[in-house]
Amino acid sequence: MTAPITADPESVPAAARPGVRELHDQLERVWNDGPGLRGWLMSTDHKSLGKRYVITAFVFFLLGGVEAAMIRAQLARPENGLIGPDLYNQLFTMHGTTMMFLFAVPVMTAMSLYLVPLMIGSRDLAFPRLNAYGYYVYLLGGLFLYTSFFLNVGPDAGWFAYTPLSGPAYGVGKRVDVWAQTITFTEIAGIIAAIELIATIFKQRAPGMSLNRMPLFVWSALVMAFMILFAMPWVAVDSQFLAMDRLIGTHFFNQAEGGDALLWQHLFWFFGHPEVYIIFIPALGFVSTIIATFTRREIFGYPAMVLSLVATGFLGFGLWVHHMFATNIPQMGESFFTAASAMIAIPTGVQFFCWIATIWGGRPRFATPFLFILGFFAVFIIGGLSGVMIASVPFDLQVHDTFFIVAHLHYVLLGGGVFPLFAAFYYWFPKVTGRMLSERLGKWNFALFFIGVNVAFFPMHLLGLHGMPRRVYTYLAGTGWGDLNLVATIGAVTIFVSVVIFLVNVARSLANGELAGADPWGSSSTLEWATSSPPPSYNFAHLPVVEGRYPLWSRPIEPPVVTGLRTDERELLITTLLDARPDHRHRTPDPTIWPLLAALATGVTFIALIFTPWAAVVGGVLVIGPLVAWGWSKPKPGDPVIPEGVT
Repeated sequence: MTAPITADPESVPAAARPGVRELHDQLERVWNDGPGLRGWLMSTDHKSLGKRYVITAFVFFLLGGVEAAMIRAQLARPENGLIGPDLYNQLFTMHGTTMMFLFAVPVMTAMSLYLVPLMIGSRDLAFPRLNAYGYYVYLLGGLFLYTSFFLNVGPDAGWFAYTPLSGPAYGVGKRVDVWAQTITFTEIAGIIAAIELIATIFKQRAPGMSLNRMPLFVWSALVMAFMILFAMPWVAVDSQFLAMDRLIGTHFFNQAEGGDALLWQHLFWFFGHPEVYIIFIPALGFVSTIIATFTRREIFGYPAMVLSLVATGFLGFGLWVHHMFATNIPQMGESFFTAASAMIAIPTGVQFFCWIATIWGGRPRFATPFLFILGFFAVFIIGGLSGVMIASVPFDLQVHDTFFIVAHLHYVLLGGGVFPLFAAFYYWFPKVTGRMLSERLGKWNFALFFIGVNVAFFPMHLLGLHGMPRRVYTYLAGTGWGDLNLVATIGAVTIFVSVVIFLVNVARSLANGELAGADPWGSSSTLEWATSSPPPSYNFAHLPVVEGRYPLWSRPIEPPVVTGLRTDERELLITTLLDARPDHRHRTPDPTIWPLLAALATGVTFIALIFTPWAAVVGGVLVIGPLVAWGWSKPKPGDPVIPEGVT
């Protein structure tokens, strides 16, 4: 539903222009989710769903951490009998699957889904019901995986599920089928989040927020969304090919029947390596936003930063084969992927130099978010340097499938993803909850996490160079690996204590934390800080007008004279792609239970598919009803129209 923008303030009668309280009350009635459990289940508000996404992803992070702790307890000493080989196989598979598919990517999309509408001055995402459906599909996929694990049907072929190990000849039972369908759940949710972000960023920016004025975090979310669209369909296709090989006897990966086991690796890593940058690129947006706030300086080289984000996204698709240097691919091909693997360090290096220049020209405040950014600098650079090392084919052949690769992976993902994520939690927690986290506990959280990561994973470089392979559940005392493994386990315990301190900090702050106010940091520059903390259900009573890249620094945000948006219906302002000029208004649908019911039908379909292909037919029938009801949107009668205006 669209309508023209009211351009002339005088076209709205003065009597129809509400006062501040009347406007807020009216908007709250229209945009509120509704009371009780029913309202919670029906919610389509991007903030409510974003918080659920983040909390759910963090719960999976804790579960993955418990699995990692069990792995480290088993490997702490040689010939340890704490965990048997079968459970160990499930544990390292569950740990990798949880962290990569249920935590790392979802938490980055969740932060984007919460923050992007606020940062661009919009009231909601482009397709709010689709957003709710995506969250529920993601939740069902995670619950399905962990229910299977507790029933001893957890996947056991690694988070990458290489064929033929995961094929019907060796992957007996339903364990691999559980993994394949979990991947399908998470990829549907990821693709939905990408569509939401692209449409919202392109068409719902506040008037004046042209592409060259977008916050760097919004740019990072946009690049991430496009990467998801191009990367995730491949692993979804891959997992369905595997499911078909196992369920109905196709031979996509069966070498004896004309298939190719390496096809699995090509399809998987064409997703798997861009996935690292899908995690990493939003983290770069966190870093830029937080550095600008705590130095009170515009980020040096804005055009170079944007181009570096885009270049990283493009180059991320050109080096997947460096995960396959130990296979029989042509040496000429290896040389190209070696070059690409080294080249991708260039745009990231450009961003590091821009950040250093920004800090150098500012007067940084060493609050907890900024400390985590400094930790990111140190840890990620170590991971990046080891990444350049394994881009070399001869070196990679020596350390492939050893603990050196485990160390590199964790330095990159913890340094490039989790350190910036903790910085973002501390930075935006007051915006989300209205209360501050404790700085004292935050500094303990940072110090122990920084020490723990380095103590846990640096020794793994040495273990890999000494020949310790990945995915072994025990080792002989004569190997000499025991002491380094014990040190790594002590580091893991330190990380655990750090995360416990963070949880205590969150609980204390929610119960009795210092009230935040609209802008507790006093120097924030992006639009989410132009509204209250926590934001109201409608985000902005008056949509802001943007006049620069750092709108809160250029001049105070003033309400536009008239936007023409109704206050008796949920309406969004649609702007032009390049210059964000007002174009028309769009009625967004009201909350409804149908996305949840459609997600439940989808879940039943995919879970049943691991037992019979006929579930596709039955499931299709089940899904049709909720989808038809979902799209059957009928406006509800509201109060008299009160266009937004000046008071």
